[in-house]
Amino acid sequence: MSTDFRRVKFLGILFPLFFLLHACSPEEASDRKEANKTSEVGNINTVSGEISTAEMGNTLIHEHLLVDFIGADSTGFHRWDREEVVSVVLPYLQEIKAQGVKTLFDCTPAFLGRDAVLLKMLADSSGLQIITNTGYYGAADNKYLPYNTYIENAATIAKRWTNEFTYGIDSIDVKPGFIKIGVETGSLSGLHEKLIRAAALTHLETGLTIASHTLYAIPAFDQIAVLQSMGVSPEAFIWVHAQAEENKDKYIEAAKLGAWISLDGLKDENLNEYLLMLNKMKEADLLNKVLISHDAGWYSPGEENGGNFRSYSTLFGKFIPYLKKQGYTDEEVEQLVVKNPIEAFSIKVRKL
Repeated sequence: MSTDFRRVKFLGILFPLFFLLHACSPEEASDRKEANKTSEVGNINTVSGEISTAEMGNTLIHEHLLVDFIGADSTGFHRWDREEVVSVVLPYLQEIKAQGVKTLFDCTPAFLGRDAVLLKMLADSSGLQIITNTGYYGAADNKYLPYNTYIENAATIAKRWTNEFTYGIDSIDVKPGFIKIGVETGSLSGLHEKLIRAAALTHLETGLTIASHTLYAIPAFDQIAVLQSMGVSPEAFIWVHAQAEENKDKYIEAAKLGAWISLDGLKDENLNEYLLMLNKMKEADLLNKVLISHDAGWYSPGEENGGNFRSYSTLFGKFIPYLKKQGYTDEEVEQLVVKNPIEAFSIKVRKL
């Protein structure tokens, strides 16, 4: 027997033994696949810097820490004292951190009270990962749109938003983790179509997800159509405040296109209503397209002690235990509060 033949025979025995020693069960293979999927989904910008979305953990995807309703022509940092705001807001953040929340998306856009310095102070004080946004809010009769929105085209507006992603907000090193816009409740006006076009251009340049204050199906599908016409997948779009739409079948239609359905008005008194909406998505095998939060808070400048503040504690303190009593599994809960936020907000360009 030649030396070469003996070597081949030896390797023929060795390789199967090596495979048997290192093979894993189907369950282990699935776990590894899921772990790899989580580790590959991407990154996101917090006010404290970029992190892997695998680090997000339990997440509240739509909340507010401060909102100033005075209007785009009058708002500004002079309207509030940051130290006072921290003293009011911090206990509510500490409450949810004790519940196991790691990440909070602050959905207050520019000209409605967005304050990157304040958000950084609150992140440092609370230990939470706080994420802010770029974009403009066109709902409420355009009260919160700056003047340039009327005279600039979508590409110029998108450049402003992209610059915040590239260079930071308000000349500080805080970068947005998503795009926040707002439209009216009917068919898109020309101005609001410009906002979604600017958001589409910004997404194609940055990979930031578009969260749009939308409420009803008509503007939701109008926006999806604009995105598709520009080569952007509906997977880049979050239908914010979708719970307002009475025809819940529209959720199924939008989710099948790829859009995210954000049910973000959770309160102590509407747990069963939210259960029914989740059940509908679950029955359609679309629980992986649902986002859930409170739209709670917030400090209101000009009101005594910041006004009436609604806590962020219902989801983890009451609704998740309620879901489990109704038969939802730990895996399904994790899908809603960990996996879906990761997939929805990971910074990546989503083309058709």
